[in-house]
Amino acid sequence: MVMATLLFALLSLFFGRYPKPGFSIPLDWKSNALMRSILFNVRLPRIALALLAGSMLSASGYAFQMLFSNPLVEPGFLGVSQGSAFGAALMIVLGASSTVAVQVSATVFGLLALAASYFLARRFRFGGWLLRLVLSGIAVSAIFSSALAVVKLVAEPTKDLQDITFWMMGGLWNASWAQIFSIVWVVILCELIIISQRWKLNLLSLGEKTSFSVGINVKRDRTILLVVATVGTTLVISITGLIGWVGLITPHLARKMFGSESSFSLPASMVIGAFFLLVSDTIGRTLLPTEIPIGLVTSLLGAVIFIIILSLKHQEGKV
Repeated sequence: MVMATLLFALLSLFFGRYPKPGFSIPLDWKSNALMRSILFNVRLPRIALALLAGSMLSASGYAFQMLFSNPLVEPGFLGVSQGSAFGAALMIVLGASSTVAVQVSATVFGLLALAASYFLARRFRFGGWLLRLVLSGIAVSAIFSSALAVVKLVAEPTKDLQDITFWMMGGLWNASWAQIFSIVWVVILCELIIISQRWKLNLLSLGEKTSFSVGINVKRDRTILLVVATVGTTLVISITGLIGWVGLITPHLARKMFGSESSFSLPASMVIGAFFLLVSDTIGRTLLPTEIPIGLVTSLLGAVIFIIILSLKHQEGKV
């Protein structure tokens, strides 16, 4: 799977609208300055960001599903996506001309959503810890969704509202080396932490009593993994916009192909996520004369794959 992903990444360099629509290998790229610029300053950053974002969203989705023992959750489960969307929309309406301001605002409000969900879960007096987190996440998501609706209502229709709408549909068209370098080291660190703790994910998915009986500090380890997964997801979202289904569908595919043991299925999920997002971006930028937002492509492909998985006779075991 790794080799297939790397091979497709190489082939993706030659998909585009120039020098002709579709797939073409420009033999004169060394002497063609425009072609070199397109290859190394436009397409290659998009490919790198797709691989980075896909692997991070998949790792976060896998961690969330294991921590909540629920195969239907994803990185935006605790209001993170809605918080990031509100932060980005707020900066756009306030007239922030810098993409860095939008990224910072999206990251800050995404983390604020996580903190709010965690705070409310501690204040709630109904159910166990996981149920309280779920309920608090629903409440925080509703609050930020309402706030986002207000921002869209007051946004300038011919510019700001369009920018907000395109950001919420997700896209890699603004990918640049500067953006990638601004998040790559933190995102890689988050991925390494999740991978290094993959054996704990197996135990934490078995429930609090079982995890505690084998010496796991349940609250501490679960909190650390939630924060790490959320930070990585928020950083990615701050650049790419909202991209759904990657963190939901790829863990299912990984467990279907490699079993439920995290030592194998977690790395596989990250590779599949990188491949899935790269394929989606390639389709989005080459299928039509105008670019299709990647969030629409992942939603369509993810929904189809999800239906196929649930329709198969042999289903995977519990998460």
